Amino acid sequence: MNFLAHAALADGGSDDFLYGNLVADGVKGPDLSDWPVEVAAGVRHHRRVDAFVDSHPVVLAARRRAPREQRRYAAIALDILWDHFLLQELEAPTRDLLIQRCYRVLGREQAPARLARMIPVLISEDWLHRYRQRDFTYRAIAGIGSRLSGPNRLAELVPHLRADHQHLSEDFQVLWQDVRQVLEVVDTH
Repeated sequence: MNFLAHAALADGGSDDFLYGNLVADGVKGPDLSDWPVEVAAGVRHHRRVDAFVDSHPVVLAARRRAPREQRRYAAIALDILWDHFLLQELEAPTRDLLIQRCYRVLGREQAPARLARMIPVLISEDWLHRYRQRDFTYRAIAGIGSRLSGPNRLAELVPHLRADHQHLSEDFQVLWQDVRQVLEVVDTH
């Protein structure tokens, strides 16, 4: 899952809990004692979601469908595509309120160093709304690949993802239902 899916699953929690979910990829290691309690709880929730998603049968099958040379990178691309598919599902008022909340929570303080340069761009260029556009989503996937070392395996994967788009959309429906049932946080704020 990427930013928006994590946010949707954590939306029932406090702003600190949501923040922890949103910045968890920039937080390394098991020791979260330097973080406020609710932020640390959000980081742990994000990690549980990632573990659930990464081991889900539809995700494993989707990764196996990817060309062998790019298969190792498919999880990165799928995380971004899940946000694209989620944006197709969410109704406008719900979607817009969730995105506004994400931007407000992310903008209130400096993100962890690993995300410090990306978060302001994510907000200023409105990535969370723009992931709704298929072409933007595929460009974002290729763009992430350009920041990895070696050949851009994510850009090489994009034609496969485009061809498999409908099947991946169906995979998302199953995955989203399952992950919500197990890990969606009910309203606590």
